[in-house]
Amino acid sequence: MRYFINLGYDGSQYSGWQRQKNTQDTIQEIIEDKLSQIFKTPTTVYGCGRTDAGVHASQYVMQVNLEQAPDFDFKFRLNKNLPDDIAVFEIFKVEDDQNCRYNAVARTYDYFIHWKKDPVLMRYSSFYQDLSLDYDIMEAATQLILKTRDFRAICKQPDLYDNTTCKITNCELFINEEQGRLRFTITSNRFLRGMIRILIFFLLKLGTGKLSLQEFKDILNQKVEFKDKQPALPNGLFLSKVEYPFLNLSDSHQLIEMLKQGLD
Repeated sequence: MRYFINLGYDGSQYSGWQRQKNTQDTIQEIIEDKLSQIFKTPTTVYGCGRTDAGVHASQYVMQVNLEQAPDFDFKFRLNKNLPDDIAVFEIFKVEDDQNCRYNAVARTYDYFIHWKKDPVLMRYSSFYQDLSLDYDIMEAATQLILKTRDFRAICKQPDLYDNTTCKITNCELFINEEQGRLRFTITSNRFLRGMIRILIFFLLKLGTGKLSLQEFKDILNQKVEFKDKQPALPNGLFLSKVEYPFLNLSDSHQLIEMLKQGLD
């Protein structure tokens, strides 16, 4: 029996989603350990994608195969055993051939930035002190991103992939000058490793006048190479929505909704 589990997590204290050989503080390993204790047998889970160290998810989907249906409240038991920074929202029984990674038709990420120091935001929004941004050029850049298909130039390790094409269906910027905050949101059928944080790196370069729109266009089109690109800080990034043609997931996750206030 296959189950999809809709969950969220604060990635601040973890080395990302995926289990790794050299560390035990990944979200996948924590969940697998708790499920193995609950079912008293080694249990493996598979995720809808990877998130890097320090990155959060207000909606993440994983799958688990069980020999038989639990005879207890599965969601309650799992939440009771998981640490406070990982929460299960919903559990669905699905068909055995449905896959949480390969059947996802779209994923949305949100990235939050603030430039007025605020202790409440520091954990979930990237702090870049005293930014002075040209919003018009950043807005124009989002339109270039929306029209781009091949993101090889905006990938941390492009050679890992058979192809580096992505179908971007939404790319927007929301700014609240009074609050000193910004939200970048992007939806695509897939994302490459490091892609969103590298896009943020370039948007900040554009907004601070260190890169022209034409230079960014040439980088996207692989006419020139920008060798010194560095991913933006991880803590402002959220995987915020995963979409399936056969499943309607709840999106009522309080943290991401609170962060969006004033940035809609």
